[in-house]
Amino acid sequence: MAGAGALLAATTIPVSRGRAAEPAANAISPAEALDRLKAGNARYLAGEFNERDYFADRAASVAAQFPIVGVLACADSRVPPEIVFDKGPGEVFVVRDAGNVVSNYGLASMEFAVAVLNVPLILVLGHSNCGAVAAALQSARERSKLPGHLPELVEAIQPAVDAAHGKHPGDLLAATIEENVRLGMSNLKTRSDVIGDAVKSGKVVIQGGVYDLAKGTVNLI
Repeated sequence: MAGAGALLAATTIPVSRGRAAEPAANAISPAEALDRLKAGNARYLAGEFNERDYFADRAASVAAQFPIVGVLACADSRVPPEIVFDKGPGEVFVVRDAGNVVSNYGLASMEFAVAVLNVPLILVLGHSNCGAVAAALQSARERSKLPGHLPELVEAIQPAVDAAHGKHPGDLLAATIEENVRLGMSNLKTRSDVIGDAVKSGKVVIQGGVYDLAKGTVNLI
């Protein structure tokens, strides 16, 4: 397997002799990256997507990628981050798990996004009516045992269930979805020195959000 140095080299922009290197496309502040996501979501809501030549975009991204954000999203088929934020190939580095939980492989993937791809922003994206969170709530209420590896998923979400109790008794599912996003944000920082140090230095910001399936809006947390 190639080492970190080789991976970094693979993402370097070619420099013409005698000319200064151009900044990478994602050499922007975390605030600007977030503003671009907000603007993309606004276009998505208005149905005014940027026109793209996907053939040309694909060809242009062969040599390197410069995503402006790493998104930890739910695997739900109704939540496609690139479409929700009106982004094209090479702009969004996406890690997806049911319930947008922080798995070991997902954590390593996001570390790659930070250490090698230099994303300035990480977004933990939950969504309304999340089936994985609903399963965790049901399992907690009924003390039921789910098949296969599903109990591991429920266990990962359980701290969010515990935190949500008493906050919004009228809509425990919505409260748990929000708490699960906060749990993911915390886990990214505390379980990874790579990400935690980048956050402490101000190189990276971790943001949370919940996508509303019915409205199409992303409500930031």
